[in-house]
Amino acid sequence: MGLSASKAIVGDGNRVALLGRNPESLKIALAELGDSAIGLAGDAVDPKSTEALLKMTLEAWGKLDGLYHVAGGSGRSRGDGPVDELTDKGIAYTLDINLKSLLYSNRTAIRQFRKQGHGGVILNMGSVLGYSPEPEHFCTHVYTATKAAAIGFTQSVAAKYAPENIRANIIAPGLVETPMAGRAASNSDIMEFVSRKQPLDGGRIGQPDDLNGAVLYLLSDASKFVTGQVLAVDGGWSVS
Repeated sequence: MGLSASKAIVGDGNRVALLGRNPESLKIALAELGDSAIGLAGDAVDPKSTEALLKMTLEAWGKLDGLYHVAGGSGRSRGDGPVDELTDKGIAYTLDINLKSLLYSNRTAIRQFRKQGHGGVILNMGSVLGYSPEPEHFCTHVYTATKAAAIGFTQSVAAKYAPENIRANIIAPGLVETPMAGRAASNSDIMEFVSRKQPLDGGRIGQPDDLNGAVLYLLSDASKFVTGQVLAVDGGWSVS
């Protein structure tokens, strides 16, 4: 989803600075994005990585206008699941990748926006599971907790920094076809459920580019009077 959004952002005439854990994937992304992109291999759970990426951004372009925090993922393979089955490792891992990473990136961006003194915009990645649970097929309680927390955090940031013209919103996708969704995409029972739960456009799994219009809107001046909002891009999940 991050690469798809980056292509849309660059295609709209902007520049992007990427942070990615996998050096090879980052290299491929930068090659696809061309001269409008720079990047750093690092882990979003490490606060030094976000600080290093900000330094690289300022050296290249002199300012930071916006942050799109996409980093996160499932902790199912590490022990996330129903609360009675949680492992300590699953709890710690899932909190780190989905919540701690978001806190670090937002802190870095807010500090820079305030230093620059002319506002800025944050867009965080949530999930429809943060407020619309599904107990049979998507029962990972720590993941759900992190996405609910991301909503509360984003709205609190929006309230605090609105007088400084710093906006913060959050996007809440339904099931999107990414590597993290491989388990669901290969399971016929889950796909049958999704066809009813996400009924738009024939009842299909979402694609990364389904989010791009919302991302461009919330990062641009088109949404300059919008803050503290949760925008569901979920194929109808939250109303089905």
